[in-house]
Amino acid sequence: MNVVDSSAWLSYFAGDTNAGKFAKPIEDIEKLLVPSITLTEVFKCVLRQRDEESAFLAIAHMEQGKIIPLDEELALNAASFGVALKLPLADSIIYASARKYNAVVWTQDTDFQNLERVKFFPKAKKAKS
Repeated sequence: MNVVDSSAWLSYFAGDTNAGKFAKPIEDIEKLLVPSITLTEVFKCVLRQRDEESAFLAIAHMEQGKIIPLDEELALNAASFGVALKLPLADSIIYASARKYNAVVWTQDTDFQNLERVKFFPKAKKAKS
């Protein structure tokens, strides 16, 4: 099973240099788990950078995977991971979701870099202009 972090979804949708690294887990719909917090983060970012139609198109693609709602058990586990691993709130929810389903997290977010069952790909450095 795979959980794709918001940063990786945004990379994929933008078609940037890391997009290909995230294509396999995103396009393997049968194994794709989507924590509900990633819907929030991706929708907000695409809405801010593009428009509402683009944001809904992104969400429609994400909804092809299995959506993982934030319930009480997941919320408490996320809080524990957040404290123990010093993760921001959204990242702790994403990580707790992946751990619940024994999934691999795919990301370019450095907060996940050294965690168990994480495929981390550093963001490509932008060329200086």
